[in-house]
Amino acid sequence: MVKLFQARQRSLFGEILDWMLTPFLLLWPITFGLTWLVAEGIAKVPFDRGLLQNASVLAQLVKSDASQVSFHLPSTSALFLRADDTDKVYFQVLGGSSELLGGDAHLPLPQDDEKLVTDELRLRDDMLDGMPIRVAYIWVRVEPSQARPALVQVAETLEKRSVLAHEIIKGVMLPLFVILPLSVLLVWLALSRGIKPLSELEDRIRQRKPEDMSPLDEQTVPSEVVPLVSSINDLLVRLQGSIATQKRFLADAAHQLKTPLAGLRMQADLAQRSDANADDLKQSLKQIGRASMRATHTVNQLLALAHAESSGASMNKQNCDLSVLTMEVVKDSLPRAMDLKIDLGFEGPDTGTAIVLGNATLLKELVRNLIDNALNYTPSNTQLSGVVTARVSGSQETGWQLAVEDSGPGIPATERDRVFEPFYRVLGNEVDGSGLGLAIVLEIAEKHQAIVTLGETHPGQMPPGARFTVSFSPQHLQS
Repeated sequence: MVKLFQARQRSLFGEILDWMLTPFLLLWPITFGLTWLVAEGIAKVPFDRGLLQNASVLAQLVKSDASQVSFHLPSTSALFLRADDTDKVYFQVLGGSSELLGGDAHLPLPQDDEKLVTDELRLRDDMLDGMPIRVAYIWVRVEPSQARPALVQVAETLEKRSVLAHEIIKGVMLPLFVILPLSVLLVWLALSRGIKPLSELEDRIRQRKPEDMSPLDEQTVPSEVVPLVSSINDLLVRLQGSIATQKRFLADAAHQLKTPLAGLRMQADLAQRSDANADDLKQSLKQIGRASMRATHTVNQLLALAHAESSGASMNKQNCDLSVLTMEVVKDSLPRAMDLKIDLGFEGPDTGTAIVLGNATLLKELVRNLIDNALNYTPSNTQLSGVVTARVSGSQETGWQLAVEDSGPGIPATERDRVFEPFYRVLGNEVDGSGLGLAIVLEIAEKHQAIVTLGETHPGQMPPGARFTVSFSPQHLQS
């Protein structure tokens, strides 16, 4: 039942055909009406000319002198005047006193309010015995000139005019009955030919292999379809990037999980040896726990990197307090810092001041990775305590900066360009890690149009320390 109320899928071919044929079909009855009017006008012309000529001839037969007005029409001429196989012909001649001088007495007279002009042939439509007639009439000047003019009228019914108008309509409209279906057929064929490039484009897309993400050729389609093809190409590029990200994620996950899983298996084999004592078993369990933690951390980092890479224009952004986010991460990291005997602190403006536009979850992940990286690479002992500081500075006008500083050995200038690459780790250290933290930081920063820079905490001193700064531009601070 639900399907009955669903909108039927629209057909581009059918819709274009409707828009092309509907005006054509509407114009056909309009053409018929206009043709009828034109045909009636054409049919009137020759018969009106004949009526006027007859009225003029009869007017010449009206004679007058000072005493009387006379009219004489030979009987043969009267028979010739009325000789018509189709219509009835009438004539009438009235003297100055409206006396009947000849013809039919019951022929209607012109309107009383009509201006009386002598020697001018006129035409009018009138009714006689319930039938429409066409009348040609003329007022004839008589002697004396002060007397009322004589009236000469010739009239006929409209049968011949109607027959001629019908013949004209047939001659014009009958070909249209043939042209109409022919035109529909031609429109159908032209439209089918016109949308053929769309069908060819559909065939090319259907014949593609699933792994083929190359762009479609925009030169082989009509210009009207180029925007659609460009959109499809843009979608293919984004889809190719998404697939590449997924493949890289799977490859990286397999590569990074291989080592801890191999360690887990080796330690399990060692624990199962027959000659293993309690100390060996305890050591194996300790190594198994460490390997499982490393695997868990690697999986979490991989998921964070995948989430950062997949977040694009559709990323949910809102006003975030950079100081609050940083303080929350610092608080969460304090237990680990205390275990490592590292002095972890925060410096920044009051809450509600450092507002940036972004995704709170990703921004916290950015801060967490910077702090974890600093804690991992900052040595600390009872003689010299390590220091890690998260600092927020700047203003709404110039932009806000998040800096994480440590008192560690720093990063050599030759390796600073590579530390943001996934799985890259500085040589010469034995710190546990996946090598993904800074790659995640860079990916999240780019999603927020922020710039990440790397410098030294204490330039010129030993150890120099490392200082990672994330700068947010003013135009991306607040909505």
